[in-house]
Amino acid sequence: METIRHKAEFCVVGGGIAGMCAAIAAARHGVKTVLMHERPVLGGNASSEIRMWICGAYKYLETGLIEEIRLEDFYRNNCPNYSVWDSILYEKVKFQENLTCLLNCSCMDASLENGRIRSVKGWQLTTQCFHEVEADFFADCSGDSILAPLTGAEFRIGREAKSEFGETLAQEVADKKTMGMSCLLQARETDSPRKFIPPAWAYKYPSDDAFPERGHRLEGFQNFWWIELGGAQDSIRDTEDIRDELLKVTFGLWDHIKNHGDHGADNWVLDWVGFLPGKRESRRYVGDHILSEKEVLSGGKFDDIVAYGGWPIDDHHPGGFNHFGPPNTNILPEQPYGIPLRSLYSKNVPNLLFAGRNISASHTALSSTRVMATCATLGQAVGTAVSHALRHGLTPREVCAKHIRDIQNTLMDDDCYLPGLKRPVAALSARAKLAASDGNPEPLRNGMDRPLGSESNAWSCGRGSCVEYTFERKTPLSEARIVFDSDLDRIHYNMISYYPKMLPEWMPKFETPSTLVKAFHLEVDGVEIFRETNNYQRLVKIPLACKASTLRLVIDELRSGKETRVFAFEAK
Repeated sequence: METIRHKAEFCVVGGGIAGMCAAIAAARHGVKTVLMHERPVLGGNASSEIRMWICGAYKYLETGLIEEIRLEDFYRNNCPNYSVWDSILYEKVKFQENLTCLLNCSCMDASLENGRIRSVKGWQLTTQCFHEVEADFFADCSGDSILAPLTGAEFRIGREAKSEFGETLAQEVADKKTMGMSCLLQARETDSPRKFIPPAWAYKYPSDDAFPERGHRLEGFQNFWWIELGGAQDSIRDTEDIRDELLKVTFGLWDHIKNHGDHGADNWVLDWVGFLPGKRESRRYVGDHILSEKEVLSGGKFDDIVAYGGWPIDDHHPGGFNHFGPPNTNILPEQPYGIPLRSLYSKNVPNLLFAGRNISASHTALSSTRVMATCATLGQAVGTAVSHALRHGLTPREVCAKHIRDIQNTLMDDDCYLPGLKRPVAALSARAKLAASDGNPEPLRNGMDRPLGSESNAWSCGRGSCVEYTFERKTPLSEARIVFDSDLDRIHYNMISYYPKMLPEWMPKFETPSTLVKAFHLEVDGVEIFRETNNYQRLVKIPLACKASTLRLVIDELRSGKETRVFAFEAK
């Protein structure tokens, strides 16, 4: 069979949310990148094949690339549809400059040279050919950490003993058990009663006694995540057997909902069942630092912070559906916690990084870091770190030690929030005179691009409001950076998991946040140089190539109400 060879600077294996963000971030910073993904659609657990929600930090909504993707979806996918969602993820990767995407391509081999990965090889099912990618750096965002057994990179699997990190949720004795995997289902309401005839191989559940502490009415944000098995088995080698069992449970559950007792489902039909299990845990790499429960709960104060988490320590019982007690344990951190770059590169393979549910963390810490919005921030951090490593000709370990502030500043400039850090304001903007038609504009250059506690960190403005920088002399300008208000306090809304005829009033609408400025323009020395009439993004960077004495931002139209906020406006 033919082998197609690619020469790149960075190769990402795995096109879930983490891998996508790693590849996009690197490519946008000028890195020649190849993304190898074994499925026909991108997004991993968030894709149409699995349909898990993108969850993240409690009350600290993630920004950066994941917010950009969400806002694109809100704008274009008002009647939530997974094909539209798939297309949005597809175009973010496929049409990104410096990025080559190999879909349906399963990584199967790797070659090493002097301890470093030289290349990886994948088999592309659709074209019946091999793809070999040679690169300077590699990131494993495959979830199951395929590059670990292929390269000899150190990894762990299972639960640590309590004695290792002093974790309250750890086991007395270490074991190989993990959290399980789930096959989700979705249902749709119709106008009249509909029958369901279960397959003969589905399990039978005649009473609710089979579902202790597992509500299964079609209400709220029900997505049946607790249809979970496999934690006591090998979460990689046994996947096919576990999937078969999950399907028996899933179809049996729907049979129970439709045919055994009153569940308010007479008019409902089974709309979709996931035949590809969504995994929570398998191999975890070992980096220079292993994140632990104590750091998750104490805020994770790290000098090399590059991302953050804030989902509860959400540890699922390895017995899953077969465990008749509570399906999971939840401990909510009191604050977002930092995640260090040292947990995102390999301890013993010098050019290997990773992002997603396979980072260097204990089992207990992983139960918080594994959710996809957190994984997105990890991916963006890895792609950004690689761009700096290439620029300086350093390994990930070396660039972490020598240039961590530059990496952090780049991430914050790209709208990634890093708890405890303030984004450096461009020197040009810091020195200039700043005045507004109404309100105090100083928060626009305070380096904090979101509300925090009692501080709004924003300029309040309305239609017709303007703000202007005046420079000491005619000054070269290269970029205007603006951060609008996408309502980071919004109710956490995601792709819906079941489809009633009429969405309930309490369910958030899939639409562009009303707080975003819709139309604005820029003026240089009183002359208009840029106009946007339909903005629906939070971070807007506008290239400038001019000299100016003044730069003005004018708000032309709001999406709703008489007032909104802008978090940043800077000239570079």
